[in-house]
Amino acid sequence: MSNDVAYPVFCTPDPALALRAARRLMEFGRCEYINVSLYAEFRSVDETWRAAKELPEGWFRGQELEGEFDRRVPFEDLPAWLVGVRGAGLPADPAAYEGRLPVDYELPNQAVGSVEDAFTAGIGPSVGEINWQDLCWPDAPELGFRGESKHAEVTLLFNTSTRGYDEPADDHTVFLHVHDADVDGRQMREPYAHWLAAQMGLTVIGPAQQC
Repeated sequence: MSNDVAYPVFCTPDPALALRAARRLMEFGRCEYINVSLYAEFRSVDETWRAAKELPEGWFRGQELEGEFDRRVPFEDLPAWLVGVRGAGLPADPAAYEGRLPVDYELPNQAVGSVEDAFTAGIGPSVGEINWQDLCWPDAPELGFRGESKHAEVTLLFNTSTRGYDEPADDHTVFLHVHDADVDGRQMREPYAHWLAAQMGLTVIGPAQQC
């Protein structure tokens, strides 16, 4: 089993500009089976309701309460939106959100170009990401690196600077992913990440991040 590591290559307070940069990088690695997934966290009731109107096609899930997934509780007795509902299925009563925030949002494996613009326009101040996966990075023979596809991804993070969503930010960051090849604390494929960024006129602007 192997993992990926992600390098930040572009950062801006303009979400539309960040999306354009991410798309340029994605197109550089585009191949036949590429797809795109959306993820977000909505940390207030108002943000959740707003997202349900602007991004209704994704799956919304509230946080579980302690012991809620006890095997003695029939699955069908769990709140539907704990398992996952579309925007129209979210509770209308604010009291239903007590202990359930943040609400997770997910829309996986969509056709490239079908969801990115609406998500960028609708994310607002919430944290979230667009992730393009199943890309194909080319060879860099002058550096001695073979291309890769298993870990070739591009991620655009909104309103946070970390893949764990634990550092809020006022800007948006584009990451490129490569294979995590850590040898004694040194990332052996970091020069390859720099090379990939340079092909699109970008630069690695920070340390690698693991998920």
